[in-house]
Amino acid sequence: MMRSLSGIQPSGTLHIGNYFGAIKQFIDFQSKYDGFYFIADYHALTSHPSPAQLTKNTYDVVLDYLAFGLDPEKSTLFLQSDVPEVTELTWILSNVTPIALLERAHSYKDKVAKGIAANHGLFTYPILMASDILIYNSDIVPVGKDQKQHVEMARDIAIKFNSIYGDIFKLPKELIKDTMAVVPGIDGQKMSKSYNNTIEMFAPKKSLKKQIMKIVTDSTPLEEPKNPDICNVFALYKLFATETQLEEMRRKYLGGNYGYGHAKKELLEIILEYFKPYRERREELVNNMDYVKKVLKDGAEKARSVATEKIIEVKKAVGLVGNIY
Repeated sequence: MMRSLSGIQPSGTLHIGNYFGAIKQFIDFQSKYDGFYFIADYHALTSHPSPAQLTKNTYDVVLDYLAFGLDPEKSTLFLQSDVPEVTELTWILSNVTPIALLERAHSYKDKVAKGIAANHGLFTYPILMASDILIYNSDIVPVGKDQKQHVEMARDIAIKFNSIYGDIFKLPKELIKDTMAVVPGIDGQKMSKSYNNTIEMFAPKKSLKKQIMKIVTDSTPLEEPKNPDICNVFALYKLFATETQLEEMRRKYLGGNYGYGHAKKELLEIILEYFKPYRERREELVNNMDYVKKVLKDGAEKARSVATEKIIEVKKAVGLVGNIY
């Protein structure tokens, strides 16, 4: 089977955009690809999280993945920091990576423009990401369109390394699902923690309601018809609803005497219902953390066995003669 690889930073609570944009795809891939999915805790250090928060966020992501059905028998789930070989490879690759390539990184420029203090980790982030991709012999990397450049940079680095030392690395390809809907946040922009516009999947009902009630709408009066096709509430409802439910809400929008408050209430109920079985599964996992930690341990062992083979090959290629392995 071809290998699919993806990592996610434990930078905060996952949200509906993460689910439809990535997690659901990973679950669907399990019968088609050999999935390697990791929590990018080394990457998270570029934003200086508190130790306690990083630990909590890391376990929260793992719990979410398992609750949604990522099967440890079919996919490999692990922590980036449990595979130290990836940092070895990062140093080796840094010696073939042009500064100009790093300076072109959209993510770096965007974060600096937003006032995030530039540091070496933030600047060399693409090399660590390339190491993540290349060390596991990844064939495809599922990403959103805004992450395409990172896969391209990993491929550029691999090509440069191969041109010097021989055919060592596979050239990964990005996998972008053009049909995937962009999940709007409460302000209408793409849902993202960076924009502080998210709706959390497992928030308590009261908190979830508060988030949904903040969804931006226009000022069309209650009694007048409304256009569902330009409404953020309707766009979110579409992700969960059946065709029958969707057409019923469309009819209400066009018929008038149906306010955005009514639509938000229906959105709240359908989200609660959709995620109910996953919420229950997550609660079971919280009460069985020994199992969760075993999944990570087993995943790290499998991932590290692959990484070890690759780092030995790389070291031999560049002339390092150590034999610790």
